[in-house]
Amino acid sequence: MGRILLADDHQIVRQGFKALLEQAGFAVVAEGTNGREAVELARTHKPDVAVLDLVMPLLNGLEAGRQILALNAGIRVVLLTMHTEEHQVIAALRAGVRAYLVKTQAAEDLVQAIREVLRGGVYLSPAVSRVLVEGYLTRPDAEANPLTAREREVLQLVAEGKTSKEIATLLDLSVKTAESYRARIMEKLDIHDTAGLVRYAIRHGFIEP
Repeated sequence: MGRILLADDHQIVRQGFKALLEQAGFAVVAEGTNGREAVELARTHKPDVAVLDLVMPLLNGLEAGRQILALNAGIRVVLLTMHTEEHQVIAALRAGVRAYLVKTQAAEDLVQAIREVLRGGVYLSPAVSRVLVEGYLTRPDAEANPLTAREREVLQLVAEGKTSKEIATLLDLSVKTAESYRARIMEKLDIHDTAGLVRYAIRHGFIEP
């Protein structure tokens, strides 16, 4: 074992991580530049581990991770992020992500994290407080995102400025269906304009400001 899928929209970051992983004896079998591409590469290459940046175009790393796990629950998903907000860590762990790494420390942590998840373990960067995470998991108010997977996908695309027609093309839907998803998202979140959806998407880590 040790076949790695690497997805990050910054080429220089991918190159750095690839060199690091290959030096440690892993094989980087595929590289992606966005979340949708990562899902397709996982389908094609069936890696042991998918290393995904959290913030990527078209589909963020967490949603891509969810889709990859739905394709093959045996793939270990490692998320790289600049953010350590509790709700994001919890959402990742609940989704089945096996490692959550702060990007600034990933050079030191990544090899160890991959070895740990290949052994069946879970790895969190030291910057992510285990005590806070455990405390958060026991809170009754720690409810998951109210949106379905497809609604979250549409939300990210709306927040990225895609039109209903562009969303319909990307997700293979009719324009009417894309618009109805958008209306349902607004209703569920009680947000009634695009700017509000963008703010929600930034706050919940779908896109960067």
